[in-house]
Amino acid sequence: MKCPFCGFLEDKVVDSRESRDGDAIRRRRECLKCERRFTSYERIDEIPYMVIKKDGRRETFDRSKVMAGLLRACEKRPVPSAKLDNIVNAVEKYVQESAERERPTSKIGEVIMRRLKELDKVAYVRFASVYLEFEDVSEFMNELKNLVRARSGGIAKRV
Repeated sequence: MKCPFCGFLEDKVVDSRESRDGDAIRRRRECLKCERRFTSYERIDEIPYMVIKKDGRRETFDRSKVMAGLLRACEKRPVPSAKLDNIVNAVEKYVQESAERERPTSKIGEVIMRRLKELDKVAYVRFASVYLEFEDVSEFMNELKNLVRARSGGIAKRV
């Protein structure tokens, strides 16, 4: 640490304390040359978690955007908000587990759709229709048929 008074590069720490809000360490230092005291602060410099959009842009991960999308998909559906919060937590954990501190939104969308599909089929279709950018009704119908097929696969047909 460079002394602000004489420019000497060596000092000793006289006192260390956590700042009031807990996000920094306050250190009282004494210059070993001029013996004057000064204060320094240490803060952690956090790198934000990022998402890579479809067009290649990078944006900071925002929990509230994930929740807003889920709320729109689940509007007027009997889905408890605690379940939506669990999905948001799972997505946030997925982003945070990335070694590069970033994930493509395509993978994030897949995580959301997988969880929604288990939770509420209507909310899943609503979310998928926006996320998968269905071009026409036939794409939408194909997805509905896949849902019906998956659902009836586990149920024995009556004759």
